[in-house]
Amino acid sequence: MALNARLDHRNPLVFDTHELGRRPGALQRLTREIDAPKDLGIQGVIGVPEGAPVALGLRLESVMDGVLVTGTARARAKGECVRCLEPLEQKVEADFQEMFSYPDADDRGRPKAEPADDAEDDEDRLFIEDGLFDLEPVLRDAVVLALPMQPVCQDDCPGLCSECGARLADDPGHHHDAVDIRWAALQGLAGSLEDGEKDEISGEAPRSARANEKQEK
Repeated sequence: MALNARLDHRNPLVFDTHELGRRPGALQRLTREIDAPKDLGIQGVIGVPEGAPVALGLRLESVMDGVLVTGTARARAKGECVRCLEPLEQKVEADFQEMFSYPDADDRGRPKAEPADDAEDDEDRLFIEDGLFDLEPVLRDAVVLALPMQPVCQDDCPGLCSECGARLADDPGHHHDAVDIRWAALQGLAGSLEDGEKDEISGEAPRSARANEKQEK
């Protein structure tokens, strides 16, 4: 990853390492509650609503090449049950650990890689800029990994009726009488015969008979 472009210290997900210093072994513990950024979760499935509180507990450790950040994020996620489509809410606890490198780390004694390899490594690295680092990309990755890909309102949710869409959890005895498709045509024929019998009882001849009479006339 390229160096961050002008981090804003007022951003609640931007942290300052100046107090920690660059002495290897130095530790700093931080707690902070922030408003969840937009799209924090699995889009269209489940996630932490924008603006919802997210509690962060962090441990910052100074090492030779940068700052090792270990932490936990706690929040409440909202989504939709994949079986019955009812809204659901659940706690999410995401653990993470990430190394934020000093831009001049290679100049301080770390062996340099070949140019091609170094460019590839930089794509995956996060950097400290002017003593600041941005936790947002780390938080997003951690929350996505902690959330279920197929959330359910309860482990044994029976889902919806495939016939009418009724929620089966609300009506455990819900069922439909099965109709054998082999008899469906006969049922239709029986229905048409019953209609003919009704016409005869009412004194009216079936339509086909009335049509023949008109032709004879």
